[in-house]
Amino acid sequence: MGYHLNFTLIWRNFDKLAYGLVTSLELAIFSIALGIAIGLSLAVIYVGGGRVSRSLIGMYVEFVRNVPLLLLVYLVFYGLPTAIDVAYDATTSFVATLSVYSGAYLVEVFRSGLDAVPRGLIDAGKAIGLNPFQRLVHVRIPAMLRITLPALSNTFISLFKDTSVASVIAVPELTYGAQWINFNTFRIVEIYLVVTAMYLFAGYSILLGLRRVERWYGVER
Repeated sequence: MGYHLNFTLIWRNFDKLAYGLVTSLELAIFSIALGIAIGLSLAVIYVGGGRVSRSLIGMYVEFVRNVPLLLLVYLVFYGLPTAIDVAYDATTSFVATLSVYSGAYLVEVFRSGLDAVPRGLIDAGKAIGLNPFQRLVHVRIPAMLRITLPALSNTFISLFKDTSVASVIAVPELTYGAQWINFNTFRIVEIYLVVTAMYLFAGYSILLGLRRVERWYGVER
């Protein structure tokens, strides 16, 4: 028997996909914001700190980069509550996990960006009397952000796609909505065709927005 495409049941349940897409975007936004805070803080400590702080940050980065995100999600959601007797919902657990995960990658992006800031800019800050903190805030970080914008764009797109992993702990994002419709309608081809198109549209829209930011604020080449 041939398989005949029928999208009727998909459109009847499209509200679950729309809600899931909004949830995926919210997860990405909160996780990226927290990841930026983690990554930037640790990158500044790494660049200006001593051997001990660099070693600890390096261990964190290598641990996260070499452990699958799916395993980290399971460890935080199932392992930590058992080990230290804490309670949190699935959404909070996933945002915390993705934030820590993204922070490890952003540490390297920001660290390389800080190292790439021209020495002349830092010397100019010294020449006008800026103290080390003022040079960091007004000279190094703004210059670093302009240098790292292309790498940040790629990281942000990747993290948006990683929100699909939240479906394994029943966070109602886009992939979870697709799985629900599939289990209740058995229209596997149709649902994943629609969801693929939604991910493509959302990802490409994010990319276009970030490219505009790059052209407006980034370093001209």
